[in-house]
Amino acid sequence: MSGAGRPTVDVKSLLFWPLRPLWRLVLRVISVDDPWERLRYRVPDGKFGLGSTHDFGWYFEGASSAPVSSIDDIQEWLLGCEYESDPDLFRVDDYWQHPQTFEQIRRGDCEDHAVWAWRKLVELGYDAELVVGRCLPWSSATELDRTYVWVVFKHDGESLLFETTCKAKDRMILRLADVASTYRPELGVDRNRKRFAFSGALVTIRERELAH
Repeated sequence: MSGAGRPTVDVKSLLFWPLRPLWRLVLRVISVDDPWERLRYRVPDGKFGLGSTHDFGWYFEGASSAPVSSIDDIQEWLLGCEYESDPDLFRVDDYWQHPQTFEQIRRGDCEDHAVWAWRKLVELGYDAELVVGRCLPWSSATELDRTYVWVVFKHDGESLLFETTCKAKDRMILRLADVASTYRPELGVDRNRKRFAFSGALVTIRERELAH
């Protein structure tokens, strides 16, 4: 029988709590040599962020009103967009816009810019991936929960990182080999909309767990 004001019980937390010391020990000793290494782990829905509530195929639905024919066109179009946070734009903590919406208002945060660029690169035939992770170094412990979104793609056999919110064209696309150490990838989606994880996710989980 339930009563008013009766506290709720998180069964999963109760089951996990006795195992937490073991979990923390595993996190301490686990070795991650390369945060960019892929893991054989299919990421469940909802892990990319609170605002990522749709399957990634959804972002490819509908016609685009901003036709592009080259990487240069993608850069030029993004340079005409404004960065604006979700709390300021939508009054919510996190919201991932559909590319059609982004094309209409041309304002949004990192994932809105990145998702649009990712779709455009895929439509042009590039091997492009949407990546969620963190920029390094962090300036404070509060940034443990702050994620960032960018695009990685291959062009002429070279892996490149696309900083889609950058407003300087010569700094938007960088050689991944030159900047990999300043980014920690955690989750990704490939051109076929298949989700995967990076070893960097283990590093972040360890830092978050041991910080508390």
